[in-house]
Amino acid sequence: MILNLKDTFNKELPADRNTDNTRRQVFDSAFSYVTPRIPSAPKLVHASRSVANLIGIGPKDIQSEEFLKVFSGAKIIENTDPYAMCYGGHQFGNWAGQLGDGRAINLTEVIHKNHRWALQLKGAGETPYSRTADGLAVLRSSIREHLCSEAMFHLGVPTTRSLSLMLTGDQVMRDILYNGNADYEKGAVVCRVSPSFIRFGNFQILAARKDLKTLTALTDYTIRHFFPTIKSTGKESYIEFFNEVVNRTLKMIVHWQRVGFVHGVMNTDNLSILGLTIDYGPYGWLEGYDLDWTPNTTDREQKRYRFGNQPRVALWNLMQLANAIYPLVNEAPPFQNALDHFQEKYDEKYLEMMESKLGLEKRENINQILINQLQENLLLTETDMTIFFRNLADIKKDTKIDSEGNFLGSIKEAFYQPEELKGKTMEAWIDWFINYKEKICNDSLSDGERKVKMNEVNPKYVLRNYMAQLAIDAANRNNYSIVKELFELLENPYEEQIENEKWFVKRPEWAKHKIGCSMLSCSS
Repeated sequence: MILNLKDTFNKELPADRNTDNTRRQVFDSAFSYVTPRIPSAPKLVHASRSVANLIGIGPKDIQSEEFLKVFSGAKIIENTDPYAMCYGGHQFGNWAGQLGDGRAINLTEVIHKNHRWALQLKGAGETPYSRTADGLAVLRSSIREHLCSEAMFHLGVPTTRSLSLMLTGDQVMRDILYNGNADYEKGAVVCRVSPSFIRFGNFQILAARKDLKTLTALTDYTIRHFFPTIKSTGKESYIEFFNEVVNRTLKMIVHWQRVGFVHGVMNTDNLSILGLTIDYGPYGWLEGYDLDWTPNTTDREQKRYRFGNQPRVALWNLMQLANAIYPLVNEAPPFQNALDHFQEKYDEKYLEMMESKLGLEKRENINQILINQLQENLLLTETDMTIFFRNLADIKKDTKIDSEGNFLGSIKEAFYQPEELKGKTMEAWIDWFINYKEKICNDSLSDGERKVKMNEVNPKYVLRNYMAQLAIDAANRNNYSIVKELFELLENPYEEQIENEKWFVKRPEWAKHKIGCSMLSCSS
């Protein structure tokens, strides 16, 4: 296994001079050198061949002893210096000070086919930023991260990737619900892959400490390596940089809303500077369409990170990033203009996205009214978002809208309580479908053309929490077949896959309140 190594972060930015792996505040540094913990009996559970190919690893290499050792943390690649990043962040809206890579260790960077990739182990042991934790991860959360990273990529959502999922052979103590019932679980390590793992929080901690020298170095480094289209220098380059981060973050959030993904913990330390979905903790996909739903038990009361609030939180987080790099510019208007642009552009892009989900040609004001009415209807009775939009493509221009609801056809499968489709609820749906049918009849697309376009943006298969939980339950019995099955299913989320229809169903009743299926904690 030969990798084209080309480290930059730990070569071009200041390192922590203290090399002891002790919990501490780290100053005047972008990172600390760390050695991964050696697992007792590593075992490969699953690896992504497509991600391996990105970094120059072939199918035979995946089965090698070296692959097992390197990506479980048992062996350090020769001529590399693993490290953990220093960053801070706002958690649930409150400044938390220094956070950092508490259970993530960056192994190295590689270049393959002119693309740079950073390789990072999650769950490979403590770092100076672990605070009171052990730096480890459990199989439960690692399965969710491995599957979701790749599922999001194939959905077309900007994301970090996952190369491999390993068992460590060690037992890890976790209190899954933070209710005093801790127990041992199987330990695991995921190898995450991304051009970079730099977050908003990397800039925030330096600004908070008034370390302008390191803040400048980090910003210049980030622009140099990851924003090559920025050709200006000095203040202008920092303003362009912020504008680009705004645009990338906006694009990511629109994709989240398109597929019904809820991140669950949008702290500023969990937002990538590259506009990639990062840190798959208590995430989830909408089952019933619900703007107030959050998968995070810690956020149950406040619902700060609920589905409908994700765009506003993204804007709030961007404001914190603006505050962090303001000292490099010392002018407020450029940042305010960029933040105003986010709000204006988000509304525009959201409308375009919803038009694509509905298969509508652009008629801004008319379509906006239809979309608003649809969102109200989706809240009248629990309606599965994924099934509704996927099956909506079956509606045809000659569909007869009757008072009994027969026109719904396969769409009826999306309703959790179809018996509630009566009275004012049915009237609202009849009214909407009359308006919708009028729009598609006035459009130039044929029924077949519209269905093709709708099916390109409305996935048939997403990683519902109950599906991930089935894989976890089986894995805890040493059966990893469902992990493999779901991974392959989610590589083609927009395809029909007749043989996998069993996964295109509403959340089963048993999963409605089951741990891991309805809401999740940050415990991993």
